[in-house]
Order: sequence, then structure tokens, then C-alpha cells
Amino acid sequence: MFVIPAIFKPESRNKALDIGLRRYDEYKGWGEVRDTFMTTATEHLVNIEIMGKKYAVPAGITLVQAMWHVGLEITRGIGCLGGVCGACSTLYRTPGSYELKTGLACQLIVEEGISFSMMQSFPVRKPVYKFEEITDPKQALFKHFPEAAFCRNCNACTEACPQEIDVRTGIWKAAFGDFKGASDLFLPCVMCNLCVPVCIAEISSNQVGLYSRRVQGIFFEQKPDALLTRIDEIEKGKFDSEWKRLRSMSRSELATVSLP
Repeated sequence: MFVIPAIFKPESRNKALDIGLRRYDEYKGWGEVRDTFMTTATEHLVNIEIMGKKYAVPAGITLVQAMWHVGLEITRGIGCLGGVCGACSTLYRTPGSYELKTGLACQLIVEEGISFSMMQSFPVRKPVYKFEEITDPKQALFKHFPEAAFCRNCNACTEACPQEIDVRTGIWKAAFGDFKGASDLFLPCVMCNLCVPVCIAEISSNQVGLYSRRVQGIFFEQKPDALLTRIDEIEKGKFDSEWKRLRSMSRSELATVSLP
């Protein structure tokens, strides 16, 4: 039986929902949507399935909003709500398709018959490397990510990416030392990890992308002179005394500090 929860009754609101509604007031104009639902809560409903349980929810809301709407206290995996942080990785199926799809719950809109579950945090290998000790970024790539050499060219990573990044090409570019090309491709990456579990070569593709972007910035991009000067001043302690003075001030004293 489909359930239409009375989520907008004051007694049924939980802390997670209240936080969600406040955040959407700020980020997504949720107030207007909420007001509409309060008067038309039984109109324009779609039947969906969340983690194996069936519900009826208003059309036009995101998967995150749907979970809040039915009263689920979802806080883990909820981040920016704008498709930027990659925290809300989700698996879903739609009617008439055998395909198991991936996406971000804050960006996907409910549709009739959709079935979805948020993914648990997937363990990703995160090697530790120090760029001041690296002289050959390409060789260091294979030292820290040896699996990058075993890409099978299956393109599963690209198919899984909610940002529509050509992940496979990015991995190949990094493997051949084209860090500029790789970093450009991986620039929209939100580190959602959806590319990782689908890789038959067990490549942490998003981590390779992050390495490529760092390499490009550190080894190959021209540094602004003003930035280098300021970094040098910080390292030599030019601002230590001023920083110490600020840290010793009370909140009321900090409120009176004027910026230059």
C-alpha cells in the first residue's frame, strides 16, 4: 500500500526535516515548494520506492526531498544540496529499463516507478604523497596508483559519472603524462566515488584525477608573482605577530577589527 505521510503537520516534523527545510529556504527556494505542497499534498503524486519500501510523493521534487518528505531522518550523505560536494551518491532504476543507474540524489527528480537507495560510503584507496619529494610526476603516478596502468578501456567509469566526465580518457591521459588534458577533464569532478566500485581494474579514478590536477598546478602552471611573494612572506613569519595578536583577542574585540 502506498503511503502519503502527513509530513507537513507540525507534530510529524523531525529534526532532520526541519534542517532540510531551512536549508532549502536558503539554497533552493524550498519555501515556495513547501507552501504549494501544504495545499495540494494529495495532488500530482508519483509512486516511488525508497530502499525497498513504497511511497507516494509529490512530483517535481528531488530524491533527497522525497526522503525528507516521507519522514526519513537522512543526514549522512547530505551535503551542499547543489550537486557540488558529491556526498549523496545514489543507485536507482527506472521502469522499463534493466539498467542500474547512478547519480546524485540532490539532482535527480522523482518520476513514476523510480526505485532508489543511497550508497554507503565506498572505501577508496588514498595514497599519501609529498610533492616536494616528487621529481617525475608520471613515474610517481604509477608508484602511488599502479593500477592506473591496467585500465581495460571498458568505459564503465564514464557511464557511472553523474558529471558526465570522460573518466576513461582522463585516466589514459594521466597514464601517458598528459596532466594538462587529464586535469581539464577532471575539473568538474565532485569526488562522489561512483566511478570507483564499477572499475574492473580497481582504479580509484577520482583520486587519479585529483593527483593530475595537483601535478598540473604544482609542476606545469605558471605561478603568479604576487602569490609567490606572499607565500614566501608567510613562510618567513612576517605575519606571525599579527596572527598571534588576533588569536588572543576576544569575540567582542574581533568584532571591532577593520579590514584594510
